Amino acid sequence: MTAVKFEKVHFSYTTDDPQDDDVFAEDTAFSLDGLDLSVEEGEFVAVLGHNGSGKSTLARLTNGLLSPSEGEITVFGLDAKNPKNLFAIRKQVGIVFQNPDNQMVASIVEDDVAFGPENVGMERKEIGDRIAFALDAVAMSEFRGSTPSRLSGGQKQRIALAGVLALKPRVMILDEATAMLDPRGRKEVMDVVLRLNREEKITVILITHFPEEAMLADRAIVMSKGRIVMEGKPVDIFARETELEEYSLTLPRQIRVCRGLRRGGVALKDTMDEEKIADGILSVWQGGKSYSCVKNAKTVGDGTRSTSLDHVADGEGAVICEHLSFVYNPKSPFETHALDDVHLTINAGDFFGIIGHTGSGKSTFVQHLNALLRVPSAQKKYKEKKLKKGQSVPPKTVLTVNGYDLTDKKTDFKTLRSKVGMVFQYPEYQLFAETVFEDVAFGLKNFCKDMSETEVETSVREALETVGLDYEKVKRRSPFELSGGQKRRVAIAGVIVTKPQILVLDEPAAGLDPLGKEEIMSLLHKIHRDWCKTVIIVSHDMDEIAENCNRAAIFSDGKIVATDTPKGLFDNMQNVISLGLDVPFTAKIAAKCRQSGMAIDCDYTTDDFVQKTLEYIQKTGDGTRSTACEGGQTDA
Repeated sequence: MTAVKFEKVHFSYTTDDPQDDDVFAEDTAFSLDGLDLSVEEGEFVAVLGHNGSGKSTLARLTNGLLSPSEGEITVFGLDAKNPKNLFAIRKQVGIVFQNPDNQMVASIVEDDVAFGPENVGMERKEIGDRIAFALDAVAMSEFRGSTPSRLSGGQKQRIALAGVLALKPRVMILDEATAMLDPRGRKEVMDVVLRLNREEKITVILITHFPEEAMLADRAIVMSKGRIVMEGKPVDIFARETELEEYSLTLPRQIRVCRGLRRGGVALKDTMDEEKIADGILSVWQGGKSYSCVKNAKTVGDGTRSTSLDHVADGEGAVICEHLSFVYNPKSPFETHALDDVHLTINAGDFFGIIGHTGSGKSTFVQHLNALLRVPSAQKKYKEKKLKKGQSVPPKTVLTVNGYDLTDKKTDFKTLRSKVGMVFQYPEYQLFAETVFEDVAFGLKNFCKDMSETEVETSVREALETVGLDYEKVKRRSPFELSGGQKRRVAIAGVIVTKPQILVLDEPAAGLDPLGKEEIMSLLHKIHRDWCKTVIIVSHDMDEIAENCNRAAIFSDGKIVATDTPKGLFDNMQNVISLGLDVPFTAKIAAKCRQSGMAIDCDYTTDDFVQKTLEYIQKTGDGTRSTACEGGQTDA
């Protein structure tokens, strides 16, 4: 039976009347432009596409949150345009949004999860069973009595997913639902989704930018400008490199490594499986196949890792933190210890990574860096507490950022914030103006009040174009009507427009398409080289950390458990995995090779891994293969 069917569906957020005074009048692009799509019951379909291609619009049309301007949409035979069918459709189609705050409705976690089952009239005992099942499925049972507003972004995402799982819908739509989860959490959620799809025949429509998630699907479709431009098995889709690039998508890093090794003469088929890649490398190294080496064979990977800058003046861009602790809702039932005696030094000039499992304290820490959260001694009403008899003096908290003492309430925090820019985990939190121009210009008008209107416009244009947005097309648009990735770009533009000396970004690439992620990271490196003294990024993507950071710290349960180079951290693979994290796929391949005696010493970037692997095979092979290193053949 057909679960979801789109027939010649058109939908646009814009007006077609060029005389309309609405800020969108000049933009008549369709979000969906004659879309045809059929999803069978029990099928698992992955939807890929660049930001703004219409993926989220497709999801909202499916369960009646939006109505098409033209065409027909049916869900299990029900017409989605008929208002009388909406309740029945929404009982059968559950959607997990990109931002979990969009679907949080209660002040207690279990009440939030129970909201759906209660509204469809389930019996009380059944509701209790569904709550337990859903929270256990997303590993959030211990937070059953917590308040959602005090959970981390990743934890909120799990609760949002649990709210849909509790309904056990016939169709489940996940709109970047795992974007804010740590690697272990992402795997746990996908395991649940796969089990529901395989065992209970729940139809899954997965909107994702993670290729490893898309590879789990029965079928993948690629959208561009509101149309389906590619369709087929995921492995076949990712084999069409030229077409992917045409639609602003990129190959998964695993396949880049395969092709980089192939160009170097190693006969290796495209695969996402690290075990198979390692086996192929070992097979060549051990003499099982002929080998023809090409010097300096490169992948098409990021290859953009920064090194610490040498031209930074003393004190500019440095972060010194000692004995930093923080408690949410102290002396209340919701008391949460987010930071516990944190010690960390970020050197001026670093491109620094902060990693950790969901709820480990990462976001809480970075919000201290520009005093969005203040240490107690920096509060206006702070008075030093008198010690009780026999009580020892607590260690003094030290927090110095860009030369500013953030423990002193006399510090000029406004000037500090002009020097330390912050991009939040969810860009919607810092977008507020009616137009993109006004939003980006806000910081300039507050921190640089002597600038002329012409200078402001020039700076805003430069900032928007720097993040890859067309100034003329977006300047009059509302930031709230942009796609998730476009909002993130506008949020970054609104921070870099003042050219801060320290730039802090909480999950800067989350929600962006693969090419967008690379563009944003390349942008951050350019900013770092040109004028920003220190860049600090929080990320769940270990490959992103390995590719881009010169140093990183691991948070766990409010503490820092390790600080090192990415290579130093990921060499100790078991320690990282034990903390609920993952490691770069190159580290997994290298570890498998080491078990067989092949010690590849690389920094775990894709380019360096390919090059060091080819060099190792050439130097230490058993002599049974040819090594034509100057003129070997390359694969297209």
